[in-house]
Amino acid sequence: MGPTVLCLLLLASLGTSELEEHFDPAKCRYALGMQDRTIPDDALSASSAWSDSTAAKHSRLGLSEGDGAWCPAGPVYPNDAEYLEIDLRRLHFLTLVGTQGRHASGHGKEFARTYRLHYSRDGHRWMPWRDRWGNEVISGNENTEDVVLKDLGPPIIARYVRFYPRADRVMSVCLRVELYGCVWKDGLQSYTAPLGQIMPLVPEPAYLNDSTYDGHSVSKLQFGGLGQLTDGVVGLDDFTQTKELRVWPGYDYVGWKNSSFPSGFIEMEFEFDHLRAFTYMKVHCNNMHTHGVTVFRQVDCLFKRSLATAWEPTPVSHPLAVDVRDPSARSLTVPLEGRLGLFVQCHFHFAGEWMLFSEIAFLSEIVADPFLSAASPRPPVVAPPHSSGHDTLNSPALVSILNEKAGVNTNLTLPDQENPGEPKSSLPIAKDDNSNTSILIGCLVAIILLLLVVIFLILWRQYWQKILGKAQRRISDDDLTVRLSAPSDTIVINNTMGSHRHSNRYERIHSGETEYQEPSRARMKLPDLPHSTENSALLLSNPAYHLFLAIYAQPMGRPAFPPPNRVKPINTNGKEGHQAMWRGWEPGWPHSRARNILPSAISLFPHQGVLSVSISLPPPCLPPPSPSCLSSAWLTPSCSDNV
Repeated sequence: MGPTVLCLLLLASLGTSELEEHFDPAKCRYALGMQDRTIPDDALSASSAWSDSTAAKHSRLGLSEGDGAWCPAGPVYPNDAEYLEIDLRRLHFLTLVGTQGRHASGHGKEFARTYRLHYSRDGHRWMPWRDRWGNEVISGNENTEDVVLKDLGPPIIARYVRFYPRADRVMSVCLRVELYGCVWKDGLQSYTAPLGQIMPLVPEPAYLNDSTYDGHSVSKLQFGGLGQLTDGVVGLDDFTQTKELRVWPGYDYVGWKNSSFPSGFIEMEFEFDHLRAFTYMKVHCNNMHTHGVTVFRQVDCLFKRSLATAWEPTPVSHPLAVDVRDPSARSLTVPLEGRLGLFVQCHFHFAGEWMLFSEIAFLSEIVADPFLSAASPRPPVVAPPHSSGHDTLNSPALVSILNEKAGVNTNLTLPDQENPGEPKSSLPIAKDDNSNTSILIGCLVAIILLLLVVIFLILWRQYWQKILGKAQRRISDDDLTVRLSAPSDTIVINNTMGSHRHSNRYERIHSGETEYQEPSRARMKLPDLPHSTENSALLLSNPAYHLFLAIYAQPMGRPAFPPPNRVKPINTNGKEGHQAMWRGWEPGWPHSRARNILPSAISLFPHQGVLSVSISLPPPCLPPPSPSCLSSAWLTPSCSDNV
């Protein structure tokens, strides 16, 4: 007796731990194969694609193949009719989804800010996913590169999943996705149960309805779907408290009142994906007897292998002892003795006023039954038609279903049959690219060429400005030379206005043969100087110019008398100024000579920044001076200041 009780307690403890692990969505968060290619390309399809480079096979999270993502051909606004579909080949328990936009190494700009999810377990009936408050829209991406993960509460039990990107205006959207979860080992496709009821409590009633059920409701019966009994959330000991936030009391449980069922039990029917051999069933129940809630006292289960066959006459019955001392919730294990069935019907008998269930799970294995397809009139499950144009008879989904119906328990699928005239996936395909990439590249090339032309014109203009500036040099104020020409001598007075301001000097220039000019042919050559303030100031400040005016002011033919007091201007400031004074006339210098100091020609010659003043005196009127008077009558070499 002792070893038997010990074994039963050990089995119960192991069953409870397995149930907790099975029902924990936090541990069922494995990537299902979009990024690592466990999900093959032929399991991906879409309503449309912009081009072959943005087809559904390029929708893998974290990869940038093709043009970087799946992009639908048309706008998603306002109908939200474009979708990306993933076939997982088997039922999976999905707890998380991840999305990305089209990054394409920085060239992509498309992403979906919001999206919706639809799912199906058989490929025919599609159901929208809603959160626990009834919202369908899921927040998506804000840029093209970051991955946004979304917890699915409640989780999804499905084989097929569709992503519907949304937009609030006409715009392009692109998607890359990944699914997270684990294989749904139960194989449960739907359950049928009575509608949950409301327990009147103070101060707030407890709503014990199945709020996430995705099937149909007729009268007081729910059928054809799954709900809170398979969402992985195990209820607390106090059913008025919940694990979820912002929900009503009793949310984690589905409950029924004994007085509402004259038969004294509730009937539940479970439908599975394949014929299975069942080991046991686990039911998580509440036992808060202070509110009239107890576990069921007995359960009877019937089995049938197909829709056409009847229920087996012998049920599996399992009585339970009612514990009124421990109010904690618990998982009850019901052994099913390895019975075979595609459908299971169970009667749970009331032991008190209320009966509350949180989760129901089955441990079973798929059984090969080659006579099932012939004995069952149920239509075969085929995959929905894909936009790629494959026939449903040749789809991998149908091959997988037929294999499973034939008793082959494997996840491997046969290769796709090749359609005539359709290219193989392994061979290169001519890309039908309708994108505007070529237009953008052409515009960029045109802009670059235009910039090059503008830069060339600017450089050409600067070059010619430099050439013309050298050709139009103005008279420099650094050197200004005045030359006084005589038949035998020329005096050059150099006036430097630049940095060598104080290096003034007189120098004697011996000229060669000078052309003789008659006094009657006196002429004045005035050069055409540039009319500017700078050049006028330069000319007026030159002492040679004043000398020229003083000499030329005497009328032709009149004697030229020396300045008052018979003195020449003498250079009194030989180091700092440019003023020049004339020395006194030498004694004995005849006035007749002064009469002959009439210029026969006066010329101004600008050349390379030097202004030359040439004053010619007639030779017959001026005899050559003696050496004794050269030192006094002429400008002496001892004077170093410029005039």
